[in-house]
Amino acid sequence: MNQLVDEFLFIMQRLTVVSVPDLMLVTLIVYAGLSFLRNTRAMVLLRGMLLLYVLITLLIAVLNLTAFSWLVRNSLPAILVAIPVVFAPEIRRALERVGRASQFLVNSRSREQSLDVISAISHAAARLSERRHGALIILQRLDSLEEYVDTGVKLGADVSPSLLLQIFYPNTPLHDGAVIVADTKIVAAACVMPLSASGVLSAGAERQMGLRHRAALGTSEVSDAVSLVVSEETGAISVAFGGRMIHRLGRERLEGVLRAFYKPIQPSNPFEQFMSRYFPFLVSEPKDTTEI
Repeated sequence: MNQLVDEFLFIMQRLTVVSVPDLMLVTLIVYAGLSFLRNTRAMVLLRGMLLLYVLITLLIAVLNLTAFSWLVRNSLPAILVAIPVVFAPEIRRALERVGRASQFLVNSRSREQSLDVISAISHAAARLSERRHGALIILQRLDSLEEYVDTGVKLGADVSPSLLLQIFYPNTPLHDGAVIVADTKIVAAACVMPLSASGVLSAGAERQMGLRHRAALGTSEVSDAVSLVVSEETGAISVAFGGRMIHRLGRERLEGVLRAFYKPIQPSNPFEQFMSRYFPFLVSEPKDTTEI
C-alpha cells in the first residue's frame, strides 16, 4: 500500500501545464472507446478484464507475492495476443468506420428525399400495425450492410408504402426477414440479420420479444443502422438504435424518432461531420428533430 501511495505522489509531482490537456485527451479517447463498446458483448468482457486486473494489481501490491508476480508478468504477452482475438468483431467494425471516413464529405441524399423516405416508412408502419402484420425495416446510415443484403433478395426499388405493405403481407415469399433501405431505395428484402446476444434484454422482456425484435436490436448493436419493428402479435411499433429500443410508438412520434436517428440534416463542414460520427456525445442533435 505504501508503494501505491509513493507512486501516486510521484505522479502528482510530475504534473505540468502540458499534462492537463494530455490527460484530457487520453480521457476523451477512453470515453469514446467505452461509448463505442457500450451495450455489446465486448463491454461485458472488458468489464471483467478490468476488474480482474485491478484485483491482481492490489493483490501483488499488498501481499508482495513473488511467484504470483512472476506468473502475471510472464502471462501478460499471451493476454495481449488474446485481446485482438476476443475483440475481433469490434476492431473490424472500428477499422471499417475509419476506412469510410471519406463518406463524411459526400451526402448522397437531400433533406427532402430523407423526409419523404421517413414519411413513407412511417405510413407503411402505421398500416402494418393496424393490420398486425409483422415487419422489420432496417434504415442504413454510414455503416455498410452489404453482407446482410447478400442474404436476401435484391430489389433496388423506390421506397413506397404500398410496396412495403406487399412485402410484409403474411405468407408472401419475402415477408419473413428484414427489408434494408439505403438512401431512397429498398435494396433488398427477406434479409437475415444478426440476433442480439449482449444481455441487454432482461429475462422477462426477452420472453415477450420475438426474433424480429432481437434482430432489430442485434442490428443496432453491430452497426449504426436504424431498425424499425412491427409486432405481429400486438401491432406495436418499436425502433432500435445504438443498442437501445424504444417501444409503443404512434405514427407522429415514430416520424420524430426516425428523423432524429436517421439524421437527414448533415453537418455543414467536414470537421462537424467527423465529430458527429466518432464523438456523437459532444455534438448536439439537429434543431429540427423531435424530442424523444
